[in-house]
Amino acid sequence: MRIAVTGSIATDQLMTFRGRFAEHFLPDSLDHVSLSFLVDRLDVRRGGVAANIAFGLGIFGLRPALVGAVGPDFAESRAWLEKHGVDTAGIRVSGSRATARFLCTTDNQMNQIATFYPGAMVEAREITLTPLAEHIGGFDVVLVSPNDPQAMLRHTDECRSRGFAFAADPSQQLASMSTTEVRALVRGATWLFTNEYENALLKKVTGWSRREVLQQVRSWVTTLAEKGVRIERGGAPTVDVAAVPEQGKVDPTGVGDAFRAGFFAGLSGDLSVRRAAQVGCLLAVTALESVGPQQYGVEPDLLLKRCEYTYGRDAARENAKVIGAARCTNTADDSYVLGYN
Repeated sequence: MRIAVTGSIATDQLMTFRGRFAEHFLPDSLDHVSLSFLVDRLDVRRGGVAANIAFGLGIFGLRPALVGAVGPDFAESRAWLEKHGVDTAGIRVSGSRATARFLCTTDNQMNQIATFYPGAMVEAREITLTPLAEHIGGFDVVLVSPNDPQAMLRHTDECRSRGFAFAADPSQQLASMSTTEVRALVRGATWLFTNEYENALLKKVTGWSRREVLQQVRSWVTTLAEKGVRIERGGAPTVDVAAVPEQGKVDPTGVGDAFRAGFFAGLSGDLSVRRAAQVGCLLAVTALESVGPQQYGVEPDLLLKRCEYTYGRDAARENAKVIGAARCTNTADDSYVLGYN
């Protein structure tokens, strides 16, 4: 499967707060919040939604085309992604802006407070997909993940005009797009991705009911954290897939990205939608148990054991052709820039 992944490419600054954010918010003073949290861990890692998804696809032996805009400080990250099977020919390098930055603090309940500096990402709206498609022989699917909103709209418009199947993944950009823009982004998507909160927000922003959303897209995938995944299709039974029990929550950053990578790796291996979602859940829990959205390692034999434990022997047998193709990697000791404990 020829997959293009469009979206943010960033450096993540991930911090850990031992307490609970909720204990420090005063209900009667939310109109003038002034808080500072003392953190006890800082990790600086490679990130960005599109880069994270592409990294995960590369683990399964695919060669996704990563599309986005970065700064001149991207050279080391480019080498890292290429090493892990990602085609970076579709990346635009800004001459004046730095690569985007994601600053996120996570408390001991896995709640997060984050800030995102777009930097070079604003130039993604200048990127066209057609030259890259011609270079690699076309796209089977284009993932339109969170990015500069105008870039997201341009990519979906181009997919519709060129006949490329696409997945709409508005995610955190739902809050910054208008009703008209979100409707335009979603309309005609083969796949729509949201988490449970974004599912409700998308319906509120668009003014569409669940039924009306399903009239606009072929399949709607909603990730439900520890409750697993729900896949809805108009006129077809809903597919529910349980989450894989975690062995310990470390960092939720990039878990949804890992799910998408595993899901499309499964579809690329001709698995059913249910089996592909199981592969997605397996990769998602692997990311959850690691710090950094491109730092998790994969051992196919262990992944298959977890697959059998969670989903049964038949699932492990069917998913083996995709999971078995994964490169045995362990990047846990390959720190990037900083790794302060």
